[in-house]
Amino acid sequence: MPRYLVLGNGKMLVNFDQGLNMRDLYYPYVGAENHINGNKNRIGIWVDNSFSWIDEEGWKRELGYLKDTLVTQATAWCEELGVSLSMNDAVHFRHNVYLKRVTVSNLKASTREVRIFFTHDFSINGTEVGDTALYDPTVDAIYHYKRDRYFLINGISSQGGIYQYSVGIKRFAGAEGTWRDAEDGHLEGNPIAQGSVDSAISFRIILEPYQTEELYYWIAVGRNFQEVRQKNQYVFDKKPSRLLERIKTYWRTWVHKYDRDFADLSPKIMDLFHLSLLVVRTQVDQGGAIIAANDTDILKVARDHYSYMWPRDGALVAWALDRAGYPEITSSFYRFCQDILTEGGYLLHKYNPDGSVGSSWHPWIREGEFQLPIQEDETALVLIALWYHYRYHRNFEFIEFLYKPLVRKAANFMVEYRDPSTGLPKESYDLWEERRGIFTFTAAAVYGALKAAANFARLFNDRIRIERYEEAAAEVKKGILNYLYSRELNRFLRGIYFNEKGEIIPDVTLESSLYGIFAFGVLEANDPRVVSTMNAIEKGLWVKTQVGGVARYTNDYYFRKSDDIKTVPGNPWVICTLWLADWYIAKATTEAELQRARMLLEWVADHTMESGLLPEQLHPYTGEPESVAPLTWSHGTFISSVLAYVEKARSMRF
Repeated sequence: MPRYLVLGNGKMLVNFDQGLNMRDLYYPYVGAENHINGNKNRIGIWVDNSFSWIDEEGWKRELGYLKDTLVTQATAWCEELGVSLSMNDAVHFRHNVYLKRVTVSNLKASTREVRIFFTHDFSINGTEVGDTALYDPTVDAIYHYKRDRYFLINGISSQGGIYQYSVGIKRFAGAEGTWRDAEDGHLEGNPIAQGSVDSAISFRIILEPYQTEELYYWIAVGRNFQEVRQKNQYVFDKKPSRLLERIKTYWRTWVHKYDRDFADLSPKIMDLFHLSLLVVRTQVDQGGAIIAANDTDILKVARDHYSYMWPRDGALVAWALDRAGYPEITSSFYRFCQDILTEGGYLLHKYNPDGSVGSSWHPWIREGEFQLPIQEDETALVLIALWYHYRYHRNFEFIEFLYKPLVRKAANFMVEYRDPSTGLPKESYDLWEERRGIFTFTAAAVYGALKAAANFARLFNDRIRIERYEEAAAEVKKGILNYLYSRELNRFLRGIYFNEKGEIIPDVTLESSLYGIFAFGVLEANDPRVVSTMNAIEKGLWVKTQVGGVARYTNDYYFRKSDDIKTVPGNPWVICTLWLADWYIAKATTEAELQRARMLLEWVADHTMESGLLPEQLHPYTGEPESVAPLTWSHGTFISSVLAYVEKARSMRF
């Protein structure tokens, strides 16, 4: 199940599913470690001797965010029980504290006792082995801990603190967990358990007819008992209601850092732009890693997750954040890239948020021969994004700091790692990580990176390298036009391969990433070869159902929902649809020509999840989210496309 609500502060990230269950809690890195690991941390209601979990049938739910904040606005109500809950959730912007306000309403004309239950199914450091859960009467709170990871759980209403609690064994020796203990409305009060454990607490509220009462609940996270106790006391001292107001104010101020002109874009697009900035912020670790996605339900499909930093995704998202005016976030990303760059000058497949190398399926040997297990576009895109970082912010000293260890080292690698017969980059894996060859997207990115490196060299009057990088870029461009453009098809190829005889084998698959030809500066957007290519993409990769949108490439297999390739060449992807919008924006010369781009931006805004989040891809017939959600790359691309539209619209006015 996709994550419909995400909250974070760069050190702590919390995710919720559509049933309002907390499903992930990451700390101390965004993307690592996950201390819930996809388990359900539920909310239950007992009233009139009846019990129900709010994710069950019979409950209606609405999910979203308070406008322009990282504070949720969710409602759940059950007509049969005669109870409604209005909930606001937040993670403090500085302290590692998750805070929840529950406004409980009695919908009946009688005085009633309502008990609200919260369950805690932790797997600290990603495993259930060796956990401890206990009740501490000195602070009237529950702890879960293992080694240096501590979670203190507490709450209060005007009618008191924790009413009942229980700690027990889960999923072991026949024990299901203390959540079962809650279903009779009474918790047994077991004070401690170790191993595979969980806990539950309840709060008791007496409500007069149609009365409403507020309850506050929080989880303080830290490295020892003292730290979480101090944070618990901080919540009491500062008052939960005031903390929520401060969090709302902080994020509204952050997201409205600039007074933006959105031209003729709709309020719906504007709202999604601001929400996208906030969502992207939750996915950026304080150490600089920009994580692709943190939806652990993908584990059911792949037995691996998206909680990695792909340098490609990270660079494109950083480019969007720089364009939006947030260099204080992206500068950490570029330092991170400097730290992880190999001695050879290239970046590997993907990385964990602490900078260690992530899992990979790219081998170091093929048919008995050594090969670099890389996607070269990932190295190239970092340099392109860094050049735009400098163009937007002019932080010369920062660039001087990175010039030798990052720019020169990566550029020198790209100069050398080329096929002498074509001038193109040598074989590497494509941006979708599925095939190895020489691809148009990769070659275009390398061209753009070498041009960026030459621009950096000019800043320092590094004449030898200016000439070296410019010459290599020109050779790559010549190779692209000679070998990756098909005159027969009147468009660019996805790529080429070499057979055993050294002969070139073209890959004629229609591919959305061919937008890179104009995006990275190889050709202008209105060049006839670009126009024919992008027209072919729109015609051949548009999903011809009521959903619409652009597929990655013809006959895409990933999460495939249809074998009718003519109608559904692949599932529609948010980023691929926005790439088409980017082309319309880039080539527009009049406001009228911008309208197709505006329609594509509206398409994205119309296909968000209920909470406003963007997935990786959509079901081609239902429009439901597929794969992970939210995908950071989707939100980052939307930010960039909106800003490109606004810049072009502004240029036409003056």
